[in-house]
Amino acid sequence: MIYAGILAGGIGSRMGNVPLPKQFLDLDNKPIIVHTVEKFLLENNFNKIIIATPEKWIEHTKNIFSKHNIDLNKTVVIEGGTDRNETIMNIIKYIENNYGTNDDDIIVTHDAVRPFLTHRIISENIKMAQEYGAVDTVINAIDTIVISSDGKTISNIPVRDEMYQGQTPQSFNIKLLKDAYYSLTDEQKKVLTDACKIIVEQGENVYLVKGELFNIKVTTPYDLKVANSIIKGGISND
Repeated sequence: MIYAGILAGGIGSRMGNVPLPKQFLDLDNKPIIVHTVEKFLLENNFNKIIIATPEKWIEHTKNIFSKHNIDLNKTVVIEGGTDRNETIMNIIKYIENNYGTNDDDIIVTHDAVRPFLTHRIISENIKMAQEYGAVDTVINAIDTIVISSDGKTISNIPVRDEMYQGQTPQSFNIKLLKDAYYSLTDEQKKVLTDACKIIVEQGENVYLVKGELFNIKVTTPYDLKVANSIIKGGISND
């Protein structure tokens, strides 16, 4: 079975004084999260698309899905966790409790506020996750990356050709991800900001899928302006 896990837990603190979490803000007269879920609904490979959001926004999410004719038989909205990885684990727990899991089941996790992913990116995530067990969507770093341990001086400047910027989807064999997560210590879990690092911490390989520059994450007012330009320019079409 192949599942999509849409992570919609953000509260939009970097978006400024807005009335709703960023995933519910309008982009071309439609909430960002609706654009994102529609991309997954276009893919016939998914058995279920599971959206995880804070408990207080579950009914709101269902209401906007109904308003925008999202297929409620193919999607389900559940409560997320306190952080990104706990939210993914909540999605996996929901899958286990409602559908059971097999050793070859795959989950494609994606930010609700990345509405410009493409058919190619989704397809390659599925294919490579089935083959390798763990994949990350990335683009080559354009700018030189500077590391500073103290926030005041440069500690290191890595070789730019070896640097990539992480995007989503991040896709996994469900059993591999779950076993890796629950083998971590509480201290390791506290510093995780990325699901792929769960696998890396266990010494396992995470393979790369090529992303796109326009596969942006809408987190600031500037990002929203860029997103509107992208959607009006049509540059995100496959």
